[in-house]
Amino acid sequence: MQPKKYIMGLFRNEDQVVSAVHALEHSPYKIQRVNTPFPSHKILDALKLKKSNVGYFTLAGGIFGFFAGFGLAIFCATKWNLIVSGKPVISLIPFFIVGFEFTIMFAVFGNILGLLALGGLPSFKGLKYYDPRCSADHFGILASCVAEQEDGLKSFFQTQGGEVRVFD
Repeated sequence: MQPKKYIMGLFRNEDQVVSAVHALEHSPYKIQRVNTPFPSHKILDALKLKKSNVGYFTLAGGIFGFFAGFGLAIFCATKWNLIVSGKPVISLIPFFIVGFEFTIMFAVFGNILGLLALGGLPSFKGLKYYDPRCSADHFGILASCVAEQEDGLKSFFQTQGGEVRVFD
């Protein structure tokens, strides 16, 4: 297996990044990451990323939370029989409030768990291939290639109008 080379093209213009991403789709080079100083819908559309599955974690957490809240309220009501004026011990209307609150709480927990699990967080390996200028005024496209194609990838980024940074 041939060693990979990681090369970053640094751009100042968002439209240059979009055209470079489109051009990289039809090249032998592989996009590893795109770093932007601010969120960009143009770049996200150009990358054609698939939809995240974090919502399923949120839904599962919310459903679990609803039944956990309902179950806790029923458990507490049956454990301490506080009968007031002959009213039923298990009364659904007040228990919906507890179920709703637990739904919100566990949906948030599910969302955080989904972000951590599907995002591969925490991940410190991406810091190895990062340029601090991408936090200020540059856009960075990190691409990989085999060692023999390094010069081709460098010239590709230069023809697209970007600066080149090679990572070892």
